[in-house]
Amino acid sequence: MSARPLHPDASLSSHDHGNRAHDSVAPGEIAVGVVVGRTSEYFDFFVYGIASALVFPAVFFPFVDQLQGTLYAFAIFALAFVARPVGTVAGMWIQQRWGIATKLTVALFLLGTATAGIAFVPGYERLGVAAIALLAGFRVLQGIALGGSWDGLPSLLALNAPKERRGWYAMLGQLGAPVGFIVAAGVFAFLYANLSEADLLAWGWRYPFFVAFALNVVALFARLRLVVAEEYQDEMGSLELQPTPVAELYREKGRHVVIGAFAALASYAMFHIVTIFPLSWILLHSEQSIPAFLVLQVVGAFIAAAGIVASGYIADQVGRAKTLGGTAVGIAMYSGFAPTLLGAGEGGQAVFILLGFLLLGLSYGQAAGAVTANFGQRYRYTGAALTADLAWLIGAAFAPLVALWLASTFGVVWIGAYLLSGAVCTLIALGINRRLRYRS
Repeated sequence: MSARPLHPDASLSSHDHGNRAHDSVAPGEIAVGVVVGRTSEYFDFFVYGIASALVFPAVFFPFVDQLQGTLYAFAIFALAFVARPVGTVAGMWIQQRWGIATKLTVALFLLGTATAGIAFVPGYERLGVAAIALLAGFRVLQGIALGGSWDGLPSLLALNAPKERRGWYAMLGQLGAPVGFIVAAGVFAFLYANLSEADLLAWGWRYPFFVAFALNVVALFARLRLVVAEEYQDEMGSLELQPTPVAELYREKGRHVVIGAFAALASYAMFHIVTIFPLSWILLHSEQSIPAFLVLQVVGAFIAAAGIVASGYIADQVGRAKTLGGTAVGIAMYSGFAPTLLGAGEGGQAVFILLGFLLLGLSYGQAAGAVTANFGQRYRYTGAALTADLAWLIGAAFAPLVALWLASTFGVVWIGAYLLSGAVCTLIALGINRRLRYRS
């Protein structure tokens, strides 16, 4: 590792820091920790989401029709995003008292326990309403665990990256999303193609949750190895990347939490429109092969990964906010013909998926932390975590539920309206942010 300080303000933040030389954590090493951690989290995320669209309606809600069962499953899917801010606040409290290693261990142990617990929940036919209650309880625990697993590595990476390459380093952590989806969708495609429907619903769907538990263990040790290192602790301290009281954060920087959440809204709304929602729509309203459609989505995820990489290059040329605004305009344009594509048979649906994943990659690559500089150093650690929580909650939590209900009740044209609203919110938030930064 290099001995040079990676951030211009990191070496002399106090008298003690000025008298103590230490090795710095290289941006590449931080990036590895970010990608490993996010890939594990997103695999959990997509395993549950795919199961909500394809499996849970039949396993946990057989007493209603398939559409209603899917809506119920998506309602439980949203619970993790509602609980996530609670986990973030609880995790900050644990970190302040016992350190970040303890916090991560508790959070990822809870995440693994909840994920494995879902794999053991009996279906409605055996346990009745209690099965639904257990599923909802484990889903809430997943959300709390995800909130508590915030490690600050994306913020450390952003501050340590060379100024002219911050867009490039910012997108690295976002690659965990398409990688996690590729693995999750690939596992379900294999199960769907090789098991009968009866076997899949009886026991096959449980295996991806066991895989998720194993990945959580690997991710825990990979992240702990980094965050307990003296170099990491020193840099986090020198850059003031430490928890701050939530009440103080909202009093001093609350408006930036809201602006940051809405600035990413177009990307987060798009997130589930091309991943989870289409699976439910195809299953309910199409004769397409589910394994083939999952493979199509895997191809789309590779395109999204390429889009994320491209977003890093573009952002370093024109700026992260402009990149985010430009992709919001692209999503707004896409919203105009997305409903037509979705209703145009297999060919149109393939274009809907592949083009949607491309736009998702370009936008999502810079969606995290595009405006977190507003927090300054003191509030950045807690502010970035709660901004992401709020963005997931308002942009993605209820997206599959709302999209499926709107499309089934009023027609697919409302999918376009939903995406357009997210794009408009992003552009308004970025405009407000620019104005506020200009005033300051």
